[in-house]
Amino acid sequence: MAAMMIQQLPFHLRNTGKRDVRSQFGALPYRIVNGKVKVLLITSRGTGRWIIPKGWPMHQCTPAEAAGIEAFEEAGVKTRPHNAVIGFYTYAKIQNGRRMPVVVAVFPVEVKKELSNWPERTQRQRKWMGRKKAAKLVQEPELAQIIRNFDPTLL
Repeated sequence: MAAMMIQQLPFHLRNTGKRDVRSQFGALPYRIVNGKVKVLLITSRGTGRWIIPKGWPMHQCTPAEAAGIEAFEEAGVKTRPHNAVIGFYTYAKIQNGRRMPVVVAVFPVEVKKELSNWPERTQRQRKWMGRKKAAKLVQEPELAQIIRNFDPTLL
C-alpha cells in the first residue's frame, strides 16, 4: 500500500498567541556526500551547545516552510523542506528568567546552497558531520535518536 501524501496547510492558532503553545518547528539540514548522509548542526547563541535550527510558528507559513526559514536565518543554507515530520523532541527554553518546556517538530530540509553571508553568521558556528557524530553532540536524547535514525531515502 502506497503512503498517502497530505498537503500541509499554514499553522493557525485560534484565540491564542503564537508563543502560548510552546511549540517550535526545527530543521534537520542534510545533504548526501559520496553516498553518505551529512547533517548540519549549529551552535546555540547562549551556551554554544550543538543544536538544529528551530523557531516559533510563523504567520502564513507551513511548519516545513518555517523550518526552512530558520535554516536560512540560523545556519545560512538555502533548502528544500520536506513536509513530513521525522520526529519530535523536547527541551527547556529559558525566557525572561523562566524555564519554559518546548516541543519541537523536526522537518528534514535538503540543503541546495550554503551561503557565506546570512543573518546570524556572527552569532553561531555551523558544522557538517555524519549522523552518528551529530547524535553524540546534541544534548537532547530524543533529538539524538531522530538524527541517528534519519534516512533521506524514506522521504
